[in-house]
Amino acid sequence: MKVFKVICFILTIVGAINWGLVGLLRFDLVAALFGEMSSFSRIIYSLVGFSGIYTLFSMYGSLIDEI
Repeated sequence: MKVFKVICFILTIVGAINWGLVGLLRFDLVAALFGEMSSFSRIIYSLVGFSGIYTLFSMYGSLIDEI
């Protein structure tokens, strides 16, 4: 389970960096590396989205435990 959490964390960071680049420079790193809306880039976007949702609920659970 620890490996899964680390992978989700890394994908969330990749997504944050990608959105930072889109916002600041109008440069989509995932699209540049894997093609504009190619099957592989859509998989990457989906994995980043699922990782973000998992990280959100994971952190929310940790915050509730501390209260």
